Amino acid sequence: MSRLVLILIFVSLSACFTSGKRGTEKGLAIYDLGPPAASRLADERKMPLAVEVRAPLWMDSLGVNYRLVYADASRLHEYSRVRWAGPPAQMIQQRLMQQLDLSPTGQARSRCVLRVEISEFTQVFVSPGSSKGVLRGRVHWLDQARHQLAEVNLDIEKVADSQDAQGGIGALRATVEQLAVDLQTWEKHLAASGKAGSCSG
Repeated sequence: MSRLVLILIFVSLSACFTSGKRGTEKGLAIYDLGPPAASRLADERKMPLAVEVRAPLWMDSLGVNYRLVYADASRLHEYSRVRWAGPPAQMIQQRLMQQLDLSPTGQARSRCVLRVEISEFTQVFVSPGSSKGVLRGRVHWLDQARHQLAEVNLDIEKVADSQDAQGGIGALRATVEQLAVDLQTWEKHLAASGKAGSCSG
């Protein structure tokens, strides 16, 4: 076998390993919500509390979405070379578990559940030079039998530092941090008012 043939075979094999999915992902930027901030554990909570985060099917993807509301508010766009590390609902749930010492649903020791239903988790451009991260939805406080004890609307916005994917992701990360703060405040209010039932002790 000639040297030229060996070289051609080597080049062909190299192409097999560099083409396809791995090759097309060159330069792909993957983001998560970053390192968690210091835990906001509510030390006064005596009973374990679970959390589940739900989102629409269209949000069950890795695409980073944005809207140009000044052009067409109903149209979703997606950054071409940017992806989340996981579905947003899963990342938000993980962050709330870290920040508020919550458990995943299904654990017998958790008597009550915070059900967070996300309807919007998007970078919104109000003009070409201004955008914000928007997190909207609703939170339900459920007892052990999954009866609703209380509910509250979510409408959190954080201004983006830059008008690109990196700025949008930073703003969306800030909305999740604010969500943890708001949920802890809401939990304390429900416990103080007695509306949390037996969830707090």
